[in-house]
Amino acid sequence: QVQLVESGGGLVQAGGSLRLSCAASGRTFSSDVLGWFRQAPGKEREFVAAISRSGGSTYYADSVKGRFTISRDNAKNTVYLQMNSLKPEDTAVYYCVADRRSPYVSRYERTYDYWGQGTQVTVSS
Repeated sequence: QVQLVESGGGLVQAGGSLRLSCAASGRTFSSDVLGWFRQAPGKEREFVAAISRSGGSTYYADSVKGRFTISRDNAKNTVYLQMNSLKPEDTAVYYCVADRRSPYVSRYERTYDYWGQGTQVTVSS
């Protein structure tokens, strides 16, 4: 069974940092584009970041550019999201995603085949 399991969420004060991890199991994800989406209460789910198969190409939403960094360790079948300078508006459930078909990083939900269950990130002011 293919699974993406996020961890590392929690409560942090504004200006603080968190590192999310997403461990994949059930198949090798080294050939997948990996990414993160988030959904805040009462809002639509939105793209956060994506990383190419090799890790050489990354793509960020404007709202997180310069504060968040996506990375991957293909040997561990894991993708990370380092979040710095967190703001209350970053509060959301964060979802890990994988695209097994296209080699291109994408901001569109329909691109991604696999989704994790999500991890809550809460930033207090």
